[in-house]
Amino acid sequence: MASICFYFQVHQPFRLRHYTVFDQTHDYFDEFKNSSICRKVARKCYLPTNRLLLDLIKKHDGKFKISFSITGVLLEQLEKYAPEVLSTFDALAQTGCVEFIGETYYHSLSFLYSKNEFKEQILKHSQMIEKYFGQIPQVFRNTELIYNNELAKTISEMGRFKGVITEGADHILGHRSPNFLYQPPGCGDLKLLLKNYSLSDDIAFRFSNKAWNEYPLMAEKFANWVNKVNGTGYVVNLFMDYETFGEHQWEETGIFDFMRQLPEEVLKHPDNNFMTPTQVAETYEASDVVDVPHVISWADTERDLSAWLGNAMQSNALHDLYKLEKNIKESRDVDILNDWRKMQTSDHFYYMCTKYFADGDVHKYFNPYDSPYDSYINFMNALGNLKHRCKGEVPKKTVHSQIETALKV
Repeated sequence: MASICFYFQVHQPFRLRHYTVFDQTHDYFDEFKNSSICRKVARKCYLPTNRLLLDLIKKHDGKFKISFSITGVLLEQLEKYAPEVLSTFDALAQTGCVEFIGETYYHSLSFLYSKNEFKEQILKHSQMIEKYFGQIPQVFRNTELIYNNELAKTISEMGRFKGVITEGADHILGHRSPNFLYQPPGCGDLKLLLKNYSLSDDIAFRFSNKAWNEYPLMAEKFANWVNKVNGTGYVVNLFMDYETFGEHQWEETGIFDFMRQLPEEVLKHPDNNFMTPTQVAETYEASDVVDVPHVISWADTERDLSAWLGNAMQSNALHDLYKLEKNIKESRDVDILNDWRKMQTSDHFYYMCTKYFADGDVHKYFNPYDSPYDSYINFMNALGNLKHRCKGEVPKKTVHSQIETALKV
């Protein structure tokens, strides 16, 4: 049996506006840019892909299954700028063939800096998913698949999840295959679903590369690669950004036609099926324990944290941001708390990354800055204003009960 587990990351940040040291307003986020990008991606990716997937579920009588991890910050934007997208996600949820995965509401790096904040964001995200789609997430994925043993232990102790999604990094698997389920050490029945990065990246990154020796990638060819897993594994975890469809891979590349044909080609093999992450975790036993003492991610060939913590600017910005947590929460001001949390979104620190600056790759696709240094200065200007607010403004709305509730998780 080869079960195909599709997981799509759906996310857009609240981008900061141009903010100087002379600004005195508390309006940190670029309304025009955020609304424009949200509507553009909705038109090119979210709407056409959601409709395609809905058609495929109906065509294959529910045998085609998929999963999404949609960040809270994107849900807020869709509600404001593109509510028609939410209705198509709800239509997918109603099929019973779509699973919504848990994560940090703000797509943050909070796990690395504050376990309490990390848990609060997971709870807030779960509540949002239940509100919109009637599901309580049972599988967790951390921002950018950042993971180690400590994260697994934290998730296990929360008692809310059956599995965790992360990267099938070669240096942690060794001779083992990502096409089996694994367990973290000392975490009970918690399952690990590991990304098959080779097959995932064939779609997400190599699909339109005419220099690739497998170009053009047709659905029949890809299904044959999946078929080879039968007898050598249980599951093929295909994890990728949702913007693969229509944004990173434009419609003209044939990406929608590929996806339209893929389920039929995969299901031609009698031992193939599609499963959601929870179904995978409930169906298959773990084949081994995977020990991950050091942090991994799904970013780049290094599979580490260097995309967000690779230089002094990033480290300084993150340190200063999380150093404010106590003052922010003691202010009991909901607006200040929300602004601080939106500034935690990992994209802000990705924009400060220097190792990509000269290569013109996909990481800069939605980058609003001319240089990493510009990103850093802009972020620190806004953060400086936020520091003054949390120390000097009279509280407007209490968040005390909200924090207490979250900390009980």
